[in-house]
Amino acid sequence: MKVGFYGHTRQYHNIKDEIDGNISRVLESGSYVTGPMLKEFEAQAAEYFGMKYAVGVGNGTDALWLSLMALNIGKGDEVITNANTFFATVEAIWIAGATAVLVDCDPVTKNIDPAAIEAAITDKTKAIMPVHLYGQCADMPTIWDIAEKHGLKVIEDNAQGIDGAGNGFKQGERSAAVTTSYIIQKNLGCFGDGGMVFTNDVTVDETIRKLRNHGSPARNVHSAGFNSRLDDLQAGVLSAKMKHITAWTDQRIGWARKYDEGLKECSSIKLPTNLEGYRHVYHLYVIETANRDEMLKFLNDAGIDAKTHYSIAVHQQEGFPWGRDARIAGSLANAEENAATCLSLPMYPELTQEEVDYVIEKVKEWDTRQG
Repeated sequence: MKVGFYGHTRQYHNIKDEIDGNISRVLESGSYVTGPMLKEFEAQAAEYFGMKYAVGVGNGTDALWLSLMALNIGKGDEVITNANTFFATVEAIWIAGATAVLVDCDPVTKNIDPAAIEAAITDKTKAIMPVHLYGQCADMPTIWDIAEKHGLKVIEDNAQGIDGAGNGFKQGERSAAVTTSYIIQKNLGCFGDGGMVFTNDVTVDETIRKLRNHGSPARNVHSAGFNSRLDDLQAGVLSAKMKHITAWTDQRIGWARKYDEGLKECSSIKLPTNLEGYRHVYHLYVIETANRDEMLKFLNDAGIDAKTHYSIAVHQQEGFPWGRDARIAGSLANAEENAATCLSLPMYPELTQEEVDYVIEKVKEWDTRQG
């Protein structure tokens, strides 16, 4: 049996009429950039997310560095974030001209460790950028308290956590901005690149709207800016999909429970932790095992398209500009262990029971061989 890692084509066919209808509306309108469909989707997204403003931009990376720029964070400033995250989180800090300060993750949730954040703060620290890794919210109440104590801004990297929530808190409640990515691999993905910034701060909203469009608040009026706009075709795709995101998340949670139950007796792997009261959206279902590379090959050879997220921690990447652009704060032992042992099983709403059962069967077969 073949089990793919993504269900993009299945998802498209499930709601084809809705997506095609929105694309047709855009094509018939003749307005494909910053047109009515983008405005419609921005309003829809802001209402869904429960924040005042939503600004569509070119991709999730741009959403991060444009947020930093809108908050006047750049050269000479430090931003604290995860060492175990996709490279773009830290890359965005570098692009904005600030210094990325990498701290360790919690050994259980793999999200940023609040104690490590507080220990890393200096007089140059201006912001904290927690990542809702794999789809489970970081410990935002503690992070918000730390930020308020030290007068820092918080920008949440929500590329993997859309539709998630914590125990008694919502994403963005006390943050300056929340960013997300809409690339096709995400839980809510378009048919290319896309991103968004959510905020309750009208100045941040207005600034990013200018920055994304060549610094233009009105036609023929420009200042310093960039070209980073979510186009209307992608907004149409996302608008159709957003109506289903809650149901899709529920299905992901259901499959995660099947994995949890089916693999609970496996002694050679560690299952992901779902904190009590949290809505873990399972962008990724990540297990950990000491012989990760061998297990990955075993599953791939069995037709299961398992992957790793992320097998090289940011500070272990040769391609990052170290020195003034980044520094390490404290031990990153947990992040390094996470990189060395993580393995992502197929996880998407369109999986079938047969496919999930087959993945469980093969993981258990691997586990038995380790005994």
